[in-house]
Parts: sequence; structure tokens; C-alpha cells
Amino acid sequence: MSERNLTLLTDLYELTMMQGYFHAKDANETVIFDAFYRTNPDGNGFAITAGLEQVVEYIENLHFDKEDIDYLRTTGLFGEDFLEYLADFKFTGDIYAIPEGTVVFPREPLVKVIAPIMQAQLVETAILNIINHQSLIATKANRICRAANGRTVLEFGSRRAQGADAAIIGARAAYIGGCAGTACTISDQLYGVPAGGTMAHAWVQMFDTEYDAFKTYCELYPGNAIMLVDTYDTLRSGIPNAIRAFDEVLRPKGITKCGIRLDSGDLAYLSKKARKMLDEAGFPDAVISASNDLDEYLIDSLKVQGCKITSWGVGTHLITSKDWPSFGGVYKLAAIQDAQSGEFIPKIKLSENSEKITNPGNKKIYRIYEKDTGKIKADLICLVDETYDENDPLVLFDPNEPWKKTKLLPGTYELRELMVHVFDHGNCIYHSPKVMDIRDYCQKELETLWEETRRLVNPHGVYVDLSQKLYDMKISLLNQMSQV
Repeated sequence: MSERNLTLLTDLYELTMMQGYFHAKDANETVIFDAFYRTNPDGNGFAITAGLEQVVEYIENLHFDKEDIDYLRTTGLFGEDFLEYLADFKFTGDIYAIPEGTVVFPREPLVKVIAPIMQAQLVETAILNIINHQSLIATKANRICRAANGRTVLEFGSRRAQGADAAIIGARAAYIGGCAGTACTISDQLYGVPAGGTMAHAWVQMFDTEYDAFKTYCELYPGNAIMLVDTYDTLRSGIPNAIRAFDEVLRPKGITKCGIRLDSGDLAYLSKKARKMLDEAGFPDAVISASNDLDEYLIDSLKVQGCKITSWGVGTHLITSKDWPSFGGVYKLAAIQDAQSGEFIPKIKLSENSEKITNPGNKKIYRIYEKDTGKIKADLICLVDETYDENDPLVLFDPNEPWKKTKLLPGTYELRELMVHVFDHGNCIYHSPKVMDIRDYCQKELETLWEETRRLVNPHGVYVDLSQKLYDMKISLLNQMSQV
């Protein structure tokens, strides 16, 4: 997948603007763009960023093939001088990003691009496409895993995803978010996301009897014997036939690791009955897996009802983030470099909607932890030339309600800079971790959140503050704009 040339995965207006810059402005004028999001999906208290590895692959392979240029010529929109420029196009800028698996909050730059305007403009669509999708699915997967509260969750959504890429990359993102594995085999091949599964109803229907189907499967795959028991009658035939197959095939081999899957009916009631039957048959460790259009709310409800389900297979609602299908990330100009001084001139976007007003300038992010608990106290967005010392007091204030202030005393807090340098003058200097390492890192990140922030409904929000210097810059620009 990384060998595909996705350079034309861009909105056409990026290319028409590029040509406009090429003719009307200095083609080497350097700018800063921030990719960020405004609202946590699903009413969540946070999001999980994902997709940086694919952004790296995209940037490293960014070029226009002869076929690309020939196609652009057929549109009649582009002059030969611009097309000649594209023939030698490559990314020469810098990219900073928050690593995958990090818990993040609205308005924080997840990716910062510092590059000549034409390069920075071209990459907007693909960066947003990659980061938006994977961050959405990782965040949704984590919500579902939190509802399962330690029980195994598997991603089962390949056939319901919006296309092949959404299935393959979505499984990767779901694994980062906390799922134990996927049904999508190619995601295992490409990324090492553990693939698993047993049988469909068709397997059971292909045999003369349900018992024959289960017996044959146990003989073929004694180490992975999970029987789908609801093809005909769950309680009167499915579970009894599964137990019979376990007794006759697995028990003589000394195998007690087995289980059943429920895919229909009243999952709370059936799982309780199944647990009792399996225990009485001498299989107290047998897994009871459930699927059937699950989401975090249904899982939570089933647990409240005392279900005995030990493993969850979640498809449509996870892989499509069905009730919140868009992450809503945006990509906004933050600064333009003065050609003579080399300094960045801050830029701000105004809007009738106050939440759409951007934070200007060349920025970085500090995460502030309470020293005694290791929990996140707040995040601080500041300008890149600002430094802080943990041995000094630190005053934080809410940029929306600046009269609300908190003073952190020396020795009570710790600082961590979130963004890492990914591309330096077009050269990748960042090594993407393996997906299982990203998943482990994500689990540690989640431990830094207070339980109140992790709850599914009405979570406590984490403050994202602005430094005094950045806040003053923003207010100054707003005052200038209001005088126009």
C-alpha cells in the first residue's frame, strides 16, 4: 500500500491555488499550517491520534508521475510552465506531529507543516484524510473497549467498512485504540494486527447435522474451537452439540480451551444460560463470545444486566464509527515567514462562529502532569520560543474565560513536550514504531487520564490553555481585524 502514489489524493483547488501561487507570489514563500480538530467525537472526553505512519509514507512518496501530469494537462486548467514545475516536485519542508496513540484534545495541532506554500497547500487533503479517519476509529475503538471494561474486544467490521482502505487501515487504528485483534487478514499481513476468527453460519449449514459441523471443526482446529451456536436453536441444539464435540474431540486431547459465539437473540439471557450449561459440563473456562450489531452502549447495558459474555466482536458501529462518522479535523494557515527577517508573521482566521477562530503563530504543546498522581492536569499551547522550568511557578488560565486561573507551585508538576520532529527539510528523521508498540504506548497514555475523563457519558473535560504570550498575540490580531 505504501508504494501507491497518492499525490493526486488532493482536492482540485489545492492544485489551482498552487498554480496561482506559482504565478502570483514567490513560489518559495514558507508558511505554517496546523492540522487540528475542534470537538471530541461521540461526546468523548478526549481523542486518540493515529495515522502518522501513513502520513510519513505519503510524504516520502510525494511526486507527480508522467501519467499524473498528462492527466492534469487534459483538464485544460494548467499551463505548461506549471506542469514542468510539477515534474520535479518534491517535499522539502518540515513536519512536526504528536505521536500515534497519544491522547489529545480539541484545538491542539496534531500535525504542523512548515514548508513552501505550494507544498504545504498540496498535502492538506491527504493529511486530513489519513489523520481524521484513523484518529476517529482509534477513539471509537477505545470507547468500546472501555465499555467492555477489560474483556476482549475484536474488530469484526471489514465487510461493513466504506471500502478496502477503510477496512485495512481501520483495523490498524482499532488495534491502537485497544482492540485485541481483527477479522481482517490483510491487516495482520501488512501491520501485524492479530487476525482471528472461526466459522460462519454457512459452515454449520453445509453439514448434515450441527454436531458434524462442530466435530469437524474441533478436529481441524482444536486450538481455536469457538462454535457458532445460534444457526438453528441456541439452547436446545447449538450449545448441547458444542459441548458434545468438546467432550468427544477436545477433552481426550486434554484441551479445555474452547468456547461458543452468540450472534443473535437476547444476549444477556442466552449468555447466562450458556455459562450454566458449560460450567455443568466441566468447561468453566470456556469463552462466551458475542457479536450482533454491538456498540459501547449495548455492551454497557448487557453488563448491567449481568451477562456472562467474556469476549466481544464489534463490527459496523466500530469500523464506521456509525453514530459519529467524521472526526472533523481541519488544516489552517497559522503563519507566513518574512523573506527578509526569517521571522514568522502570525495569521489568524476569523469567523462568525467563535469556535472556528484559529490560534495563530508557530506553536508547540506542553502536557502538564500532576507530579504526585501522574495524571494530566492540563495542556498548554505556546509559541516555539517559549520555555518553562518545573522549578518555577506556572500560572494557567482558560483562554475562553481568562479570569479563571490556576497557579502550579514548583515541584508539584511535570512538563512534557508533545510534538516530535518528523521531517527535516524533506528528510524523514522519525521512525514509526510497530503497531503493537503504539498500542502499548496508548494504554499507558490512557492511564494518565482521570477516571472522570474516561467515562462514556458526560465526561470531565481536560483544559487546553494558551500561554500568556500566545493569548496576547491572538487578542492583538483580533483587535486589529475588528478595526478593518
